[in-house]
Amino acid sequence: MNEERLLKVLVSPHISEKSVSVGDSNNQVVFKVLKDATKPEIKAAVEKMFEVQVENVAVVNKKGKTKGTTGRNAGRRPSFKKAYVSLKEGSQIDFMGMAE
Repeated sequence: MNEERLLKVLVSPHISEKSVSVGDSNNQVVFKVLKDATKPEIKAAVEKMFEVQVENVAVVNKKGKTKGTTGRNAGRRPSFKKAYVSLKEGSQIDFMGMAE
């Protein structure tokens, strides 16, 4: 896999109430990823960027919500893809420690 592509696959960590509870109970981390990213690319990108061992990757396509109207036009939030990355026992990603 192209190293430049791997650096672009992960868009951002997805921080929400559900992702935090899943992370605490199942040793998983949730990321927003490119819409055309594949599971092997996501796994390779996480292992390369964070130096952890990945056990499994599950992906979900989230459809953007339709929000209030402005005149005749209905507003719409963008659709995105997120990945639930299961880490092997003993591996963890600390986003707070990386900000230094």
